[in-house]
Amino acid sequence: MAAVALLLGASVLPLPEEGLAETHRAEPRPVRPQLKTPPRGTRVNVEANRLTFDSRRKFATATGQVYITYGDYVLVARKVTYDLRRDILRADGEVRLREPGGNILEADIAQLQNRFRDGFAEHLRLLLTNDATLTADYAKRTDGTITVYDRVAYTRCKDCVLSSGEPLWQLKSVQATHDEDEGVIYHRDATFEFAGIPMFWLPKLSHPDPTNKRHSGFLIPQFFYSSELGAGLEIPYFWDLAPNYDITFRPLITSKQGPLLRAEWRHRLATGTYNIDAAGIYQLNPSKITAPGDRDFRGYVRSQGDFRVNESWTWGWDATAVTDDTIGRRYKIDGRTEIASVAHLTGIHGRNYFTARAYHFQGLLFTDDDSTFPVMAPYIRHNYVFDRPVLGGEVGFNSSIYSIHRHTASSPFTTVNNGTDQTRVSTELTWRRQLINGMGQIITPFAGVRNDLYITDNVPDPTAPGGFRNDEVSNRVLPTVGVDMRWPFIRSGGLGQHIVTPVVQVVASTNERKSDRIGNEDAVTLNFDHTSLFLQDRFTGLDRVEGGTRVNAGILYNILLNNGGFIKFSLGESFHLAGRNSFGRGSGLDGDQSDIVGAVALQPFDNLRMTYQARLSEDDFHVHTHEAGLSFDYGRLSTAMNYVKLDAEPAFGRPGDQEQLWFQGAFGLGGGWSLFGGIRYDLELDQRIRNHVGLRFECDCFNFELYYKEDFTDDRDAEGDRAIMMSIELKTLGSTRFGSGI
Repeated sequence: MAAVALLLGASVLPLPEEGLAETHRAEPRPVRPQLKTPPRGTRVNVEANRLTFDSRRKFATATGQVYITYGDYVLVARKVTYDLRRDILRADGEVRLREPGGNILEADIAQLQNRFRDGFAEHLRLLLTNDATLTADYAKRTDGTITVYDRVAYTRCKDCVLSSGEPLWQLKSVQATHDEDEGVIYHRDATFEFAGIPMFWLPKLSHPDPTNKRHSGFLIPQFFYSSELGAGLEIPYFWDLAPNYDITFRPLITSKQGPLLRAEWRHRLATGTYNIDAAGIYQLNPSKITAPGDRDFRGYVRSQGDFRVNESWTWGWDATAVTDDTIGRRYKIDGRTEIASVAHLTGIHGRNYFTARAYHFQGLLFTDDDSTFPVMAPYIRHNYVFDRPVLGGEVGFNSSIYSIHRHTASSPFTTVNNGTDQTRVSTELTWRRQLINGMGQIITPFAGVRNDLYITDNVPDPTAPGGFRNDEVSNRVLPTVGVDMRWPFIRSGGLGQHIVTPVVQVVASTNERKSDRIGNEDAVTLNFDHTSLFLQDRFTGLDRVEGGTRVNAGILYNILLNNGGFIKFSLGESFHLAGRNSFGRGSGLDGDQSDIVGAVALQPFDNLRMTYQARLSEDDFHVHTHEAGLSFDYGRLSTAMNYVKLDAEPAFGRPGDQEQLWFQGAFGLGGGWSLFGGIRYDLELDQRIRNHVGLRFECDCFNFELYYKEDFTDDRDAEGDRAIMMSIELKTLGSTRFGSGI
């Protein structure tokens, strides 16, 4: 006995998803295998208040509360009759059937025959797995896969209804045909109604059913307007060529510059996937666009791939090529301001980790000088943790190799001198062991030795202004020993559980040597705060090393509140005791006593969270950096605010002071309506970066947004814009967005 939902279940989904099928070969699409008629011999289980069988007519009748299971199908009705000779089952009265795919059919009458390949139902209501509902006066199924519905209404709305009880929107058609082989529902004479008002009519309309995640067809168009490009219309078309490859065409037609042709190819192979996204335009009026966009042809291509060699090894790439710096941002293809193209090979097996990469960097901002951006090939890292303890502790071996090449012996950072070529080979042996004594103290001794070999060319020579060090080989060895000691104290009180943990860490290394003979490629930036206080080396890369003897001390205090909230507090400082200090001015670590770093996080309730962290001078308590955050959600109001102020650190890649504030919030007006907005403001430059404000409506079947946005980040023809945007989403059918520049 097959499912009534198999017989009658037409389904509705949005336009095709862009995910690739799991199949590796271009095989025909299967016909909903979970909905096939159960195999011959499958037993039928019937529960009913009364069950009779006419042996002469071969006719069975079940009445009362009838409950029938057949394979994975469950049928409930007031009365079910079964004609054994003709293999016809008829269900009457509050018919409800659940099929293996999850659809639920409700009908007044349902009749099935030919082992439920064919049949009909009257006054039916189908609850689909995508939370949509299809109702029809009559439905008939033939050939096992074709179902025809008469006088159909389809909607996703359940709670979002009008005062009359009608759904906010619904799609009505005179007739709908569901082809399960194709996974498509075809409507004839279709009318779309919104708020009870017919909005548009189409003679024919088709869309995928819930089993069809990929289906060729037009996607929702996008509209916009800007002063440089004029009116624009993007009309995407998805072409499902096979279960394992497809292509999406995204032509963008502009009234002032002509059509931009764009397509994305995606392909899944037996071992992985790759895609190619390419776009190009021959501009009609390039003179109307600021450089570098003032050219006839502009093009963009990006390809990404990820493949598995075996259970341990993967490889892939992410590569981008552009004709000019701003095409991606100007035509809303790619918002990046820096391109890092990479090819990679990665292996993970047990305690082994290995990665090899090759990078090419390209800056896309007006201030970027591509001659200073390097090519890095190769960049190799290997980490291994030995499976047997040594002196009761864990031993690890790390190695790193890179080779960098650039045209100009300079750096994007004005305070960092780099050469044209540099190769580094670093190896490190580490040991650490954690001990817990009877007093609850956690003592972790550690040790390590690192060796760095450099081959450099054209690194600026600080001893000879304007001169360079050519073809030099440098080597340095850095042994490090230390111990980390923590002693947590736990007490329960009226508020909750208190945990106080004093921390003292002692680290001793030899002085950093030969920093003037090598370029600093991976340790330029530095942000000393509470998260890096207890690191053995506070530099962000290996080209710089922290030498000397230092003591890091602090206290951690946590309160775990009885209501589930918490308070977390940390405060600490670093003391340089001996040896040469590796840090320069502005780092917060350049003196014998570092700046004080601290942080607090407070969440007394689930709907309120406050955070604050700062770094301030040890002598006069001048605040060098601080960040604050607040999020609040109560009733109709939801807000989040963040503030950051950072002093300049020219030696570490931050040439000027930075101070920014950003805020976003929403306020519910009731009935699904809400106001929302946000702003990001640069207090140091006294100017807005971006902001938006709008009106939103949300319910279970429909989303609507109307908002105004401003973006003040200009870079040649990729100008900041002002626009009024509107987006509409009909859940399970699709979405669209309209925009107009100002």
